[in-house]
Amino acid sequence: MRYLIASDIHGSLPAARALIDRFHEEEADRLLLLGDLLYHGPRNPLPEGYEPAEVAKLLNEHADRIIAVRGNCDAEVDQMVLDFPCLGDYALVVDEGTTLFLTHGHLDVRQTAKGLPAGSIIFSGHTHVKGIGGAFAPVPLEGAEFAHLTFANPGSIGHPKDGSASYALYEHDTVELKML
Repeated sequence: MRYLIASDIHGSLPAARALIDRFHEEEADRLLLLGDLLYHGPRNPLPEGYEPAEVAKLLNEHADRIIAVRGNCDAEVDQMVLDFPCLGDYALVVDEGTTLFLTHGHLDVRQTAKGLPAGSIIFSGHTHVKGIGGAFAPVPLEGAEFAHLTFANPGSIGHPKDGSASYALYEHDTVELKML
């Protein structure tokens, strides 16, 4: 399968529209969302086109193809307007024998990550900075117990802190970071 992975929309309708356009252009089978979908949080300025209710409607049009996890700016009230589950701290997707561990990144997942099979990929957002490798993990994933894992951060769609909105594509054990 082909997965488009994105994080940190933060209620930006233009960003959400661009994301859905890319989802279709990339011909992805599923959209994996790593949290902070609707709200901007107390530390972030309002994003351009801040319309969380409209973002929810747009995402709901693709609910049957979305797997989402909760971010630190997501709340139980969000589930009332979203037609797909979004309150789990993490989700596992197994694709052709490779485990994709989805989390937002605001919680320490080192205990859970230790149990992942060799070749697993941890996808996490939260920092709003894209990258592949342990240096981009929000908590240090160092040592032999994590050597068998790959870490990938797709960056942020709505509030990039490294200059460009981005997402990740995953297909056949390959992760590619792309600009929005």
